[in-house]
Parts: sequence; C-alpha cells; structure tokens
Amino acid sequence: MKIWAHRGCSQRYPENTLLAFERAAEIKGLEGIELDIQLTKDGHMVVIHDERVDRTTDGIGEVRQYTLAELKKLRIDAGNGKYEQIPTMEEVLDLLGDKLKSGLRLNIELKNSVFPYEGMEEKIVDLIHRRDLEKQIVYSTFYAMSLQKMRKLDPDAELGILDRKVSDCLYKLKGGCGADALHPYWQALDLPLEEMKNYAVRVWMSGHLYPEKPTGTRLDMDALERQGITDIILNEPEVYL
Repeated sequence: MKIWAHRGCSQRYPENTLLAFERAAEIKGLEGIELDIQLTKDGHMVVIHDERVDRTTDGIGEVRQYTLAELKKLRIDAGNGKYEQIPTMEEVLDLLGDKLKSGLRLNIELKNSVFPYEGMEEKIVDLIHRRDLEKQIVYSTFYAMSLQKMRKLDPDAELGILDRKVSDCLYKLKGGCGADALHPYWQALDLPLEEMKNYAVRVWMSGHLYPEKPTGTRLDMDALERQGITDIILNEPEVYL
C-alpha cells in the first residue's frame, strides 16, 4: 500500500501550506504529497482546496477574485500565534524540488470542476516541464474534459480521474478522458476487484483536518489492499509510516 499525504500533513498542520508539505516530505517511505491548485485573478497558480478562502484563511470571497498580492496578505492560522500564507505552485516546487528529484511524487489536483480556470492546464504542464519533474507528477481532476486536454498537452503524463464512486471513475476513464488511474472515495468501491485490477486505485479520505483531534481506530491497510486499493491519500500519513 502506497501512502500519500493529503494536502500535506493536514491533521497536524494547516492544509496546503508550506509547513504541512515540509513536514510530509520528512516522512520516510511516503509515496507522495497531494495538493490542489487554482488560479488567481491575475493568472497565478496557487495551492488551495476550496474555491473560497473563507474556511482556511482570515479572508472572505472566491480565490479567483483576488490577485496574488492580495491573497498573500491573507493569514492561515498555524497555532501558537504563528501564521502561514497560501503558497504559489512555484513556492511548493522550490521547497520540494530536491525531494522530488530523489523520488517523492506530487499528485496535483486541478480544482476546475466548479470554475474552468482558462489556461490552467497549460500553465501547470509548462511549469512542471521547465522544472524537469514530469516523471514525479500525477495530475488529477473531477473534470473529465480537463484530463482530455492534459493528455493532449503531455501525452506521457500520468492522469487520475476523480469521482466519488469507483464505478463513475471507470466510466469516465472508458469514456476517453485519457486517465490512467482511478481516484475514488475510499468507502465507495462499488466494483469487484476483477474490474479494477488493471489500474492504480488511489483512494481519498474525508474526515477531520487541522487542528489535530484524536482519531480513533486505525485503518486496516491489509483489508483495504484486498479490496483493490493500491494507494491511499491520508490526512495523517505520519501515523502509518
């Protein structure tokens, strides 16, 4: 079972921040880090999950309504009087570059199923190629047409199609979106193992994010692997590695 850090170490540190990514990159045996990208009003790629800034920062409004300079003024509470900022994709690659070249991977989710963010596919492919990191990246999105576009931009890219049910992921994949891997919710595997065995099945979790709270029962990784799961994207990878 390959383990990924969901938005970094997002139970113990603020999600999708340089702090959460730095802590994740320190974990030995981690397969990779999952993160989310959107575009600012002036076309910069920033790493944030929600289409609005309200939940994770002290600001209000949609990410796309802010310029990068305006977003950088927003604060993300990191506890003990410390604050993080919304990072740019370039800042994340600056932080993780050496780790990526040593084998760590990134799952970059394009958050374009609500707002299409014209040109985001071109921007991220260009940036990754300029950094010579193509082999370390998995691109994913719920938006099948975006994956179609990604496949044309980079025929060799590894693409994962997101949906809640694995059957819906497979339907999109067979519909021609160009995906290689299935990225369903971990409790929505509604297909027999036989139908999934030819694909990487990277499941995502929901549940509690930062600040840390007691978790409860540990996941039975062996049982999940028997269901056909190849990778799991966790808020607390440090507990399992």
